[in-house]
Amino acid sequence: MTKLTAEKLSLSYDSTSVIRDIDLHIPEGKISIIIGSNGCGKSTILRSLARLLKPTEGNIYLNGKDIHQHSSKEVAKKLAILPQAPEAPEDLTVKELCYYGRHPHKGLFARYSAEDHQIVEEALQATKLSNLSHRTLDALSGGQRQRAWIAMALAQGTELLLLDEPTTYLDLAHQIEVLELLRFLNQKRNCTIVMVLHDLNQAARYADHLISISNGQIYKEGSPAQVFTEEMIRDVFNLSSTIIQNPVDGSPLCIPTGIIK
Repeated sequence: MTKLTAEKLSLSYDSTSVIRDIDLHIPEGKISIIIGSNGCGKSTILRSLARLLKPTEGNIYLNGKDIHQHSSKEVAKKLAILPQAPEAPEDLTVKELCYYGRHPHKGLFARYSAEDHQIVEEALQATKLSNLSHRTLDALSGGQRQRAWIAMALAQGTELLLLDEPTTYLDLAHQIEVLELLRFLNQKRNCTIVMVLHDLNQAARYADHLISISNGQIYKEGSPAQVFTEEMIRDVFNLSSTIIQNPVDGSPLCIPTGIIK
């Protein structure tokens, strides 16, 4: 499986330090979710893990090799990233978008092979979009559109999927639809998933591994039961809270009780 780690990682925008001296080991075959307050550097970490932002200091390793020593094409064969608001021509069909995922595997003028066609069909089936494959992106609901982007990432054929706030702008039903799809892909395809989420209770429910960020550093990481505490909610989000057990699946559930002034 694809291994992704970071050592003594520091990240900046212009001259502003955002992340300072963190170590990360992304568990293989698990769902890791990064949480933290607005502006704490969650998306910055994700972008750096995808080789979209070069570290100020430290290194990111993809299968033991510095990720910046890999070519862009090599990285794209190993990991896929979906930003917060991916863009594509609105008149593009779902199937055409999926074929974009095959580009890292093709030469400049290479035709799509039978294998490419099969991989795209499997991606559409996995995301339950086969019956919508000829519909254009502008004719999709928010949830369908997000599934289409995930299908494209699946067609890319990587073992590692990074997603920046994949449920943003979706209503609750479509949020759960996307998160359940990601859990399915993790369990059935053994896909390693790293994502940023704002909803803490959804993060606690869907994560195998939680990473909480505060003041540019990792506050605590581990299982939801280890990380999701009243102390963490207070220190990271400046909220008082009560943590109870979710009656459905036993995951920790946060009930905010007030803002700490």
